[in-house]
Amino acid sequence: RVVAGRQGQQSLSWEHIELCNNGKMSVKEMDAPLVTPCNIQICEVTCDSFRIVWDMTPEDTARATHFFIDLSRKDSRDPNRFKHRDVPTKLVAKAVPLPMAVRGHWFLSPRTEYCVAVQTAVRQPDGDYLVSEWSQVVEFCTGDYAMEHLQQLHDKGKGSAGRLLKFSVFYRNQHPDYFNHVREECGGLMRPALKDSSGSHGSPINGKLNGVFFSCNTEFDTGLPPKDSPYGPLRFQIPAGFLLNPNTCLYFADFYCMYTAYHYVVLVLAPVGSEGDIFCRTRLPMLDLASNPFLTYTAPQQPGEEPLYCHASDVILEVLFTEPVHLDQGSVEQISGHHQLMSLTTANAKKDPSCKVCNISVGR
Repeated sequence: RVVAGRQGQQSLSWEHIELCNNGKMSVKEMDAPLVTPCNIQICEVTCDSFRIVWDMTPEDTARATHFFIDLSRKDSRDPNRFKHRDVPTKLVAKAVPLPMAVRGHWFLSPRTEYCVAVQTAVRQPDGDYLVSEWSQVVEFCTGDYAMEHLQQLHDKGKGSAGRLLKFSVFYRNQHPDYFNHVREECGGLMRPALKDSSGSHGSPINGKLNGVFFSCNTEFDTGLPPKDSPYGPLRFQIPAGFLLNPNTCLYFADFYCMYTAYHYVVLVLAPVGSEGDIFCRTRLPMLDLASNPFLTYTAPQQPGEEPLYCHASDVILEVLFTEPVHLDQGSVEQISGHHQLMSLTTANAKKDPSCKVCNISVGR
C-alpha cells in the first residue's frame, strides 16, 4: 500500500494501485522517450515503510501517469528483477508528487536489506505504456521495531503470562569452561556480552545491547529453580535483590517462540542512569516494578519484612542485566538434573513466523 507523504502530498489507497501481470509494453515512436530516473534517495525508513524520491525532468513530471517500483530482498536468490518494457508483477502506482511513502507488512520486514529500482511510465490510450529505462538499483535496510510495535508484542505476551509465582534467586547455567574463564581471565566478573539475534528479528536489543542473561523461572511444585538446564551443568545463583530493586529499571524487549507450545519473554534490567538504561529508555517500553505481567518487585510493607519477588508462570523469562556481576555476589553449584547440548538452547534461534500468538503485523 502506498500512503500519504508529507503535508500537501497526494494520498493513495488500494483503489489507486494496480498490480499488473507480465506483458509486453509498446513504445509509440511519436512520443518522446522518458528520461531514466536518477539520484534515487530512500529516507524516513522504519521497520515496515520507507519514502522514495528521485529526480525527474519537468516534462516527465507533467506527463508521467505511473511509477513502477521493483523491490526485492538483497539476499534473494531470485530477485525477479523486472526487464525493460515489461509490466512488473510488483508495485505499479499512479504518479503522485514525490517523495512517495511505501508501506506494507506483506513485503517489508524489520532489519532486512532490500534493493529498489524505479521506472516512470505514461499510459497510452490503448492501454500500453511508454516507459523509461530502469533507474540504478539502490540498497537500504529497514529499521528496528518502534515503541508502538514493542507495545503490541508486550500486549500479546501479557495474554500468555499466566499468574505470578514467588521466587528468591536469579540464576545462570553454564559449562565449567565458562566459569573457569570468568575466574582466571575476568577477575571473577561475568561481563556483559552482545545480545545475539535470537527472537523477533526487529527487537532493538539484538546485536546492539550488552548484558548478562539470567533466568528466574521456578518449578511449580517446589518453588525452586528447575533441576535441568539446556545451558550447562553448573549454576550460578544470586539473591533476587541484587538485580531487581528500586535502583533498577525494568524494560520489555521481546516475546517469541521457536516452533514450540511455550513462549519466551525477554526483559532488560538496567541500573538507573547506566548506559543500558539510557539505551533502553527511548527504545523499549518501561515496566512498573510493582505492577506488570512478567516480573515484579514489591517493597516491604512493614518493618522487618522482606521484599516480594514474583515471575510469570506460563512463559519462560530471559532477563538481561546490563552490568557486570561478580561471582562473589552469589554461589556456583552443580545442578542435580541433566543438561542438554548447547545446540538445543536459544542462541541465535529464529522466531516461528507462523505463530499467531507471538507475531505482530509488521513482519517477522
